[in-house]
Amino acid sequence: MKFGTKAIHAGVHPDPTTGAIMTPIYQTSTYVQRSPGDHKGYEYSRTHNPTRTQLQDALAALDNGKHGLAFASGMAATDCVIKLLQPGDEVISTNDLYGGSYRIFTKVYEPLGIKFHFVPMHDMEAVRAKVTDRTKLIWVETPTNPLLNVIDIAAAAAVAKEAGALLVVDNTFSTPYLQTPLELGADIVVYSLTKYMAGHSDTVMGAIVVNDDEVHQRLSFYQNACGGTPGPQDCFLVLRGLKTLHIRMQRHCENGRAVAEYLKAHPKVEKVFWPGFTDHPNHEVAAKQMNDFGGMISFVLEGDRKEDAVAVLEKFQLFSLAESLGGVESLSGHPATMTHASIPADARKAAGLSDSLIRLSVGIEDVEDLIEDLKQAIG
Repeated sequence: MKFGTKAIHAGVHPDPTTGAIMTPIYQTSTYVQRSPGDHKGYEYSRTHNPTRTQLQDALAALDNGKHGLAFASGMAATDCVIKLLQPGDEVISTNDLYGGSYRIFTKVYEPLGIKFHFVPMHDMEAVRAKVTDRTKLIWVETPTNPLLNVIDIAAAAAVAKEAGALLVVDNTFSTPYLQTPLELGADIVVYSLTKYMAGHSDTVMGAIVVNDDEVHQRLSFYQNACGGTPGPQDCFLVLRGLKTLHIRMQRHCENGRAVAEYLKAHPKVEKVFWPGFTDHPNHEVAAKQMNDFGGMISFVLEGDRKEDAVAVLEKFQLFSLAESLGGVESLSGHPATMTHASIPADARKAAGLSDSLIRLSVGIEDVEDLIEDLKQAIG
């Protein structure tokens, strides 16, 4: 089954009671039992809910995985994965990482005895250099947020296998439309469904997709025991969003390419970060493991001055200045003071994230209007 057909049909089925083609919102907390312990597979909605079940099945199908788990946010999904570890375990991750992930790693779990190494993961030898007998998890984000570095998932999977560690891939920027990490050797795929998967800036949710039954059993236990589960209304909204994921991603990619090429040719733009350029450091890896290059772009203005970046951000009319990404509308952001403010300034600069970097989430508007907005804002 092709991706677009799966996006609309896989994992969902008409309501058995009424034949409703859209999955109903089962707005209930509990379920009547015929006899103690004798129920229809549902007893309490923190544990299972029919709307969430169909979403989880759909998510697994899109990633060509076996099991899907939905969470109240992407950070709740991340938190669930890290619960697989014990004090003394070590994690290797990229030094160009989403600020929320960095925060939970260093501020929540590092004090509990888990050690994190942050390295430039586009260089796989830098990853190998940090592997020890305590390495239990390798956490990949590709393309990275916000510098759009590309990490070779298959190569990372080989390192993880040698180390006896699990490979986790945060696939939020790409979605399964652009790459399917499980097929490249990943053990766990993590999403902020808030972004492209839901796609309409109207819900917050996260997800995990796995193949391994034992890993799924452990994660499912934490999902229920710790309670970071989403409500049925949000599950319904993401199910709705998934049905247009393929056509939205096509437009995001088309618009992203046009915007990236415009910025690269602009005399006032010093550098553009976008994996579709042939001179991107890991363009060949991106071309190999991705179906296209996405709608996320970062750039630095000539002179690399924060005040110039702020002035441009304040002038945008269509690229709304806001947190998040992946919605149908175009967004702009200043990572140093917004999405990555929780990362210390010296760590940001060491990773190449300057205070003048602007990040764009290119939406699905008419691209001519987006380029006009860039033209008037940059000058």
